This record gives sequence, C-alpha cells and structure tokens, in this order.
Amino acid sequence: MRLEEMNWMDVESYLEQDDRILLITGSCEQHGYLSLLTDIKIPVALADAASKKSGVLVAPPLNFGVSPYYLAYPGTISLRQSVFLDVLRDVVASLYRAGFRRMLVVNGHGGNEAGSNTLVELMNEFDGLKTAWYSWWESQSVTAVARKYNLRAAHAGWIEAFPFTMVEELPQEPKAPVQQKGLLSARGVRALHGDGVSGGPYQVSPEIMDEIFAAALADILFELEF
Repeated sequence: MRLEEMNWMDVESYLEQDDRILLITGSCEQHGYLSLLTDIKIPVALADAASKKSGVLVAPPLNFGVSPYYLAYPGTISLRQSVFLDVLRDVVASLYRAGFRRMLVVNGHGGNEAGSNTLVELMNEFDGLKTAWYSWWESQSVTAVARKYNLRAAHAGWIEAFPFTMVEELPQEPKAPVQQKGLLSARGVRALHGDGVSGGPYQVSPEIMDEIFAAALADILFELEF
C-alpha cells in the first residue's frame, strides 16, 4: 500500500487505524552494470513486500542520497549531507504533523547513515515519535546468509544483483577485491574502481538471492512491531 495510490482522505482514514509508515532512502549512483537506482529499487521491493504482509503504508522513496565519491561516473546525482539530513528532517516532521508516530526508514545506501542520528534528534524533539533505521545489507540476518555461502558483500556486486536491478548481462568471472587506502576524490575513486564494482562475484544463484531477500524482509517485519 503506497502513499501515491491514496488521496488525503484515505490517509486520514488509515491514521484512524495505524500510525506506522515505511520511509525509503537510497541513492542515484553508479552500480557497475546494475541500475543507477539500485539503492532505491531494493528497499522499495522490500518495503512493498513488507506492506503486503503488514498493511503498513509506504511513503514515496527519496531517490537521491549522499554519493560525492561516485560523481566521476555519469548518472550519479549526489546531495550534500546537510541537504539530505534537512530533507529527511522535513519529511519526518511533515508526517508527524499529519499524525504518524512510528516510522521505519528502510535505507539502501551507506552514504546516508548519518540519517540515523537525525532520527534520534527528532525523537528528542517530538513527543511520542518512534523511529528505526534499517540498512538491509548490514543486518546480522543478511550477513549470516552471506557467510553461509562464504560470500562477502561489496558495492555493486552480487549482493545487489537482483533480477529487478539488472539492466544488462553481468560478467561471469569474479573481480579481484579493490583495496582502497584513505579517502579519494571522485576521480581517484573511478581510477581505482574501474567499472565501479568493489570486487568479488558479479552475481550468484537465484536461490541465494531469495534467501537474502527473505532475511531482510523478516527483519523489516520484526522492526515494524514497535
């Protein structure tokens, strides 16, 4: 159930029964051979699946995140961290004003992690507000599945290669892990990372990806019980 499919009267009726909502944060950035919106497509799919099981409303995704290190790759659109945090603050404040009190952010991008601190600040400010921040690829449940198959997550690699994030055929041979020391400019990152993938297999079996998705979905459903 998505906010975009409702009018304001529908939302008012929803709030008479439930005060929870799923927020989605991610990025528009290079993901090697995968979609530039990979960091949005994955949390959207997870949020939609969670909504079907729980009935919790899903807000429109925030398609842009903090990605300054990938700006040398065409298609990457990055917000300054201060802008991203201000937008997140305004979104939460708007929803709180409408009557939402429990908000779970399903995050798809590591550069957005500072948003979790903003949520804590907002809970300090707004009486009765409860929030949670869930970065799916970092959860213990998801990493346990990866360890089960002796796999390690890497940017734009196998762990993000779902059927709905693929836009072309992926290389068959794994890539040697990229070793980065210290911080680099966007041009330095491109020179080091090449195709944009941080190393390891480009894809794994559909069965493994199904397990990854199921683990993250179970986490979200658990987080929604707050």
